[in-house]
Amino acid sequence: MEPITQALLLSICGNFATDAIRTSYVALKKALTTKYGEDSDLIVAVNKLEQAPDRDDRKKTLEVEVELAKANNDSELLQLAHKLLDKVNQPSGQVSITVKDTQFACVSGTGDSKINIKY
Repeated sequence: MEPITQALLLSICGNFATDAIRTSYVALKKALTTKYGEDSDLIVAVNKLEQAPDRDDRKKTLEVEVELAKANNDSELLQLAHKLLDKVNQPSGQVSITVKDTQFACVSGTGDSKINIKY
């Protein structure tokens, strides 16, 4: 998947996990809006995906609209997409979880985790 679609999808579907991601996302969306217009099919696709980020049809529509607009041929847009992807891919740091009556109280690291709870 090309960088602009990937950056938009990961940001929207990740529910803007950090302020840095949201800020970079807003910058990319603003640049897209400036270049293509608020009523363009591309921006309409972005707005619709924001409303229903779990819908696969809207994800595909976004991918098609980015391709049709040839957005990936614009170096400024690509630069903004790469900055956004860098923020999305940054480790989020340490996450602390405190649960009463347990010996396991803190988790840190990156990647996927699985927690089994026994009653």
